[in-house]
Amino acid sequence: MGEALGVVLPLAVAVAVFPIPIIAVVLMVGSDRGRVKGLAFVLAWCVGLAVVGGIALALAEGADAGDGDEPATWVAVLLLAGGLVLFAAAVSQWRGRPRADEEMPMPGWMRTIEDFTATKAGASGFALSALNPKNALLVVAAAVEIAAFDLPASQEITVLLAWVLIASFGVLTPLVLALAVGDRSQAPLDSLRAWMARHSGAIMAALFLVIGAKLIGDAMALFSG
Repeated sequence: MGEALGVVLPLAVAVAVFPIPIIAVVLMVGSDRGRVKGLAFVLAWCVGLAVVGGIALALAEGADAGDGDEPATWVAVLLLAGGLVLFAAAVSQWRGRPRADEEMPMPGWMRTIEDFTATKAGASGFALSALNPKNALLVVAAAVEIAAFDLPASQEITVLLAWVLIASFGVLTPLVLALAVGDRSQAPLDSLRAWMARHSGAIMAALFLVIGAKLIGDAMALFSG
């Protein structure tokens, strides 16, 4: 079980440091009823990861991802394809990154966060974790790699839930800080938001490049094994 978590840990870290959801939580906790909205966002984010991961894990188990002592061939093919997609995404993010001190343009919905209800905050958290294609790709890859270890169902679920928790550290941190120190958290959180907005393109490019290489390396190891 520990080995499975170790293999998928880099994927969890990659999800955890995605700039957009972290910026969204920072904006929410700084708005009216921000802690309630931030909590709704984070809970829905975790649910989204768990739902996508659970579905992918069940499908992978049904397709015999753990084929006896060795993972099935299709697992290697899927990981290779995912790595290549992330390489392409890395190039796209790098080419589209803002220049000098410019900030990456944020999605239009983020300009209305001040007016969000808790329900809308929760919906946006679920959408960003479960419906964002790049995020979902990493969740699916993690679930498939977990399934390839052919662990008992209870251990697979435990590893997946641990993965979800680690992948949620990025959005949890601003909320925990706001709950712990109140208004004193706003200045450091605003600095974090500004830094991530300015460097989000480079952050995402680096993440996609590293995780793409990891998936391709895992695929090559499976092919050669």
